Amino acid sequence: MKKIAIIAVIVVLIDQISKYYIKTHFELGESVTVFEDWFQLVFVENPGMAYGMHWGGIAGKIGLTVMRWILIGWGIWFLTHAGKKYTSNIYFVIPAALILAGALGNVIDSTFYGLIFDSGTTWNAERESWMGYFNQVSEADFSGYAPIFQGCVVDMLHFPLFDYTWPDWIPSVGGKSGTFFAPVFNVADTAISIGGIFLLLFKNKALGE
Repeated sequence: MKKIAIIAVIVVLIDQISKYYIKTHFELGESVTVFEDWFQLVFVENPGMAYGMHWGGIAGKIGLTVMRWILIGWGIWFLTHAGKKYTSNIYFVIPAALILAGALGNVIDSTFYGLIFDSGTTWNAERESWMGYFNQVSEADFSGYAPIFQGCVVDMLHFPLFDYTWPDWIPSVGGKSGTFFAPVFNVADTAISIGGIFLLLFKNKALGE
Protein backbone atom coordinates (compact mmCIF):
# COMPACT_ATOMS: atom_id res chain seq x y z
CA MET A 1 0.00 0.00 0.00
CA LYS A 2 2.92 2.35 0.68
CA LYS A 3 4.15 2.10 -2.93
CA ILE A 4 0.66 2.78 -4.24
CA ALA A 5 0.31 5.81 -1.94
CA ILE A 6 3.66 7.28 -3.04
CA ILE A 7 2.90 6.92 -6.75
CA ALA A 8 -0.63 8.26 -6.27
CA VAL A 9 0.55 11.33 -4.33
CA ILE A 10 3.14 12.18 -7.01
CA VAL A 11 0.58 11.89 -9.82
CA VAL A 12 -2.03 13.92 -7.92
CA LEU A 13 0.52 16.68 -7.24
CA ILE A 14 1.50 16.86 -10.93
CA ASP A 15 -2.16 16.88 -11.90
CA GLN A 16 -3.16 19.63 -9.45
CA ILE A 17 -0.13 21.82 -10.14
CA SER A 18 -0.79 21.68 -13.89
CA LYS A 19 -4.48 22.49 -13.36
CA TYR A 20 -3.74 25.38 -11.02
CA TYR A 21 -1.30 26.87 -13.53
CA ILE A 22 -3.74 26.61 -16.44
CA LYS A 23 -6.66 27.91 -14.36
CA THR A 24 -4.73 30.98 -13.21
CA HIS A 25 -2.74 31.78 -16.37
CA PHE A 26 -5.12 30.98 -19.25
CA GLU A 27 -8.44 32.46 -20.23
CA LEU A 28 -11.23 29.95 -20.72
CA GLY A 29 -10.93 28.64 -24.29
CA GLU A 30 -7.38 29.97 -24.75
CA SER A 31 -4.97 27.65 -26.58
CA VAL A 32 -1.21 27.55 -27.05
CA THR A 33 0.59 25.35 -29.57
CA VAL A 34 3.40 23.36 -27.93
CA PHE A 35 4.63 21.18 -30.80
CA GLU A 36 3.61 22.16 -34.33
CA ASP A 37 -0.10 21.35 -34.67
CA TRP A 38 -0.30 17.97 -32.90
CA PHE A 39 0.12 19.05 -29.25
CA GLN A 40 -1.70 22.03 -27.79
CA LEU A 41 -2.59 23.36 -24.37
CA VAL A 42 -6.27 24.32 -24.45
CA PHE A 43 -8.06 25.51 -21.31
CA VAL A 44 -11.53 24.04 -21.04
CA GLU A 45 -13.64 23.18 -18.01
CA ASN A 46 -15.50 19.91 -17.80
CA PRO A 47 -18.57 19.67 -15.53
CA GLY A 48 -18.88 15.91 -15.94
CA MET A 49 -16.90 12.80 -16.67
CA ALA A 50 -13.58 12.19 -18.40
CA TYR A 51 -12.90 13.67 -21.85
CA GLY A 52 -15.73 16.21 -21.65
CA MET A 53 -18.73 13.91 -21.20
CA HIS A 54 -21.54 15.04 -18.88
CA TRP A 55 -25.20 14.36 -18.15
CA GLY A 56 -28.07 15.28 -15.82
CA GLY A 57 -27.31 18.95 -15.17
CA ILE A 58 -26.50 19.97 -11.61
CA ALA A 59 -28.12 16.87 -10.07
CA GLY A 60 -26.10 14.62 -12.32
CA LYS A 61 -22.93 16.50 -11.41
CA ILE A 62 -23.47 16.22 -7.67
CA GLY A 63 -24.44 12.57 -7.99
CA LEU A 64 -21.35 11.82 -10.08
CA THR A 65 -19.04 13.55 -7.58
CA VAL A 66 -20.54 11.71 -4.60
CA MET A 67 -20.34 8.40 -6.48
CA ARG A 68 -16.66 9.07 -7.23
CA TRP A 69 -15.92 9.60 -3.54
CA ILE A 70 -17.74 6.35 -2.67
CA LEU A 71 -15.73 4.42 -5.28
CA ILE A 72 -12.48 6.00 -4.10
CA GLY A 73 -13.32 5.08 -0.50
CA TRP A 74 -14.07 1.51 -1.55
CA GLY A 75 -10.83 1.39 -3.55
CA ILE A 76 -8.74 2.58 -0.61
CA TRP A 77 -10.49 0.09 1.70
CA PHE A 78 -9.78 -2.74 -0.75
CA LEU A 79 -6.13 -1.77 -1.12
CA THR A 80 -5.58 -1.56 2.64
CA HIS A 81 -7.16 -5.00 3.08
CA ALA A 82 -5.77 -6.68 -0.04
CA GLY A 83 -2.63 -7.95 1.64
CA LYS A 84 0.66 -8.78 -0.02
CA LYS A 85 -1.05 -10.90 -2.68
CA TYR A 86 -1.76 -7.68 -4.60
CA THR A 87 0.15 -4.81 -3.02
CA SER A 88 3.51 -6.55 -3.42
CA ASN A 89 2.82 -7.21 -7.11
CA ILE A 90 4.23 -4.45 -9.33
CA TYR A 91 1.80 -5.40 -12.11
CA PHE A 92 -1.03 -4.53 -9.74
CA VAL A 93 0.62 -1.64 -7.89
CA ILE A 94 1.27 0.53 -10.96
CA PRO A 95 -2.24 0.48 -12.50
CA ALA A 96 -3.93 0.65 -9.09
CA ALA A 97 -1.89 3.72 -8.14
CA LEU A 98 -2.54 5.43 -11.48
CA ILE A 99 -6.30 4.78 -11.42
CA LEU A 100 -6.60 5.89 -7.78
CA ALA A 101 -4.55 9.03 -8.46
CA GLY A 102 -6.59 9.89 -11.53
CA ALA A 103 -9.87 9.48 -9.68
CA LEU A 104 -8.61 11.63 -6.80
CA GLY A 105 -7.23 14.30 -9.12
CA ASN A 106 -10.57 14.86 -10.83
CA VAL A 107 -12.78 14.54 -7.77
CA ILE A 108 -10.71 17.23 -6.02
CA ASP A 109 -11.69 19.63 -8.82
CA SER A 110 -15.36 18.64 -8.71
CA THR A 111 -15.56 18.90 -4.93
CA PHE A 112 -13.45 21.92 -4.06
CA TYR A 113 -12.71 24.13 -7.10
CA GLY A 114 -16.09 25.84 -6.82
CA LEU A 115 -15.10 26.93 -3.32
CA ILE A 116 -11.47 27.82 -4.09
CA PHE A 117 -11.68 29.98 -7.22
CA ASP A 118 -13.74 33.10 -7.92
CA SER A 119 -14.80 32.09 -11.46
CA GLY A 120 -15.70 28.88 -13.22
CA THR A 121 -18.18 27.17 -15.49
CA THR A 122 -21.59 27.02 -13.80
CA TRP A 123 -25.03 25.54 -14.48
CA ASN A 124 -27.61 27.95 -15.89
CA ALA A 125 -31.04 26.65 -14.87
CA GLU A 126 -32.94 28.90 -17.30
CA ARG A 127 -30.97 27.72 -20.32
CA GLU A 128 -30.45 24.25 -18.86
CA SER A 129 -26.81 24.28 -19.90
CA TRP A 130 -23.33 24.91 -18.53
CA MET A 131 -22.10 28.47 -19.01
CA GLY A 132 -18.51 29.68 -19.13
CA TYR A 133 -17.03 32.97 -17.95
CA PHE A 134 -14.92 35.78 -19.41
CA ASN A 135 -12.64 37.08 -16.67
CA GLN A 136 -9.26 35.43 -16.07
CA VAL A 137 -8.69 33.89 -12.65
CA SER A 138 -5.54 35.35 -11.07
CA GLU A 139 -5.30 33.23 -7.93
CA ALA A 140 -7.17 30.94 -5.58
CA ASP A 141 -8.80 33.54 -3.34
CA PHE A 142 -11.44 31.20 -1.86
CA SER A 143 -14.26 33.57 -2.79
CA GLY A 144 -16.03 30.70 -4.55
CA TYR A 145 -18.09 30.44 -7.72
CA ALA A 146 -20.16 27.36 -6.83
CA PRO A 147 -21.14 25.26 -3.77
CA ILE A 148 -19.25 22.14 -2.73
CA PHE A 149 -19.49 19.25 -5.23
CA GLN A 150 -20.30 21.68 -8.06
CA GLY A 151 -16.82 22.67 -9.22
CA CYS A 152 -15.66 21.89 -12.74
CA VAL A 153 -12.67 19.79 -13.76
CA VAL A 154 -9.84 21.65 -15.50
CA ASP A 155 -8.68 20.10 -18.79
CA MET A 156 -5.81 21.28 -20.97
CA LEU A 157 -4.09 18.51 -22.97
CA HIS A 158 -5.07 18.37 -26.64
CA PHE A 159 -3.52 16.11 -29.27
CA PRO A 160 -5.20 16.79 -32.64
CA LEU A 161 -2.99 14.26 -34.43
CA PHE A 162 -4.71 14.36 -37.81
CA ASP A 163 -7.95 15.21 -39.62
CA TYR A 164 -9.95 12.58 -41.46
CA THR A 165 -13.02 12.11 -43.63
CA TRP A 166 -15.03 8.90 -43.67
CA PRO A 167 -15.50 7.30 -47.12
CA ASP A 168 -18.92 8.01 -48.62
CA TRP A 169 -19.81 4.32 -48.81
CA ILE A 170 -19.80 3.83 -45.01
CA PRO A 171 -23.37 3.98 -43.60
CA SER A 172 -24.29 6.78 -41.17
CA VAL A 173 -20.82 8.40 -41.06
CA GLY A 174 -19.95 8.48 -44.77
CA GLY A 175 -18.61 11.88 -45.86
CA LYS A 176 -18.33 13.22 -42.32
CA SER A 177 -15.06 14.77 -41.17
CA GLY A 178 -13.38 14.83 -37.79
CA THR A 179 -10.14 15.07 -35.87
CA PHE A 180 -8.19 12.33 -34.14
CA PHE A 181 -7.73 12.81 -31.17
CA ALA A 182 -10.37 15.51 -30.51
CA PRO A 183 -11.07 15.44 -26.73
CA VAL A 184 -9.24 17.76 -24.32
CA PHE A 185 -8.17 16.01 -21.13
CA ASN A 186 -5.80 16.28 -18.16
CA VAL A 187 -3.11 14.40 -16.24
CA ALA A 188 -5.72 12.62 -14.10
CA ASP A 189 -7.58 11.33 -17.19
CA THR A 190 -4.26 10.17 -18.61
CA ALA A 191 -3.40 8.29 -15.41
CA ILE A 192 -6.76 6.50 -15.39
CA SER A 193 -6.44 5.55 -19.06
CA ILE A 194 -2.85 4.29 -18.74
CA GLY A 195 -3.70 2.39 -15.56
CA GLY A 196 -6.72 0.77 -17.19
CA ILE A 197 -4.78 -0.23 -20.32
CA PHE A 198 -1.90 -1.56 -18.20
CA LEU A 199 -4.30 -3.62 -16.09
CA LEU A 200 -6.00 -4.98 -19.21
CA LEU A 201 -2.73 -5.96 -20.87
CA PHE A 202 -1.24 -7.57 -17.77
CA LYS A 203 -4.44 -8.77 -16.11
CA ASN A 204 -3.20 -12.30 -15.41
CA LYS A 205 0.05 -11.11 -13.84
CA ALA A 206 -1.70 -8.34 -11.89
CA LEU A 207 -4.27 -10.69 -10.39
CA GLY A 208 -1.87 -13.57 -9.94
CA GLU A 209 -3.77 -15.90 -12.24
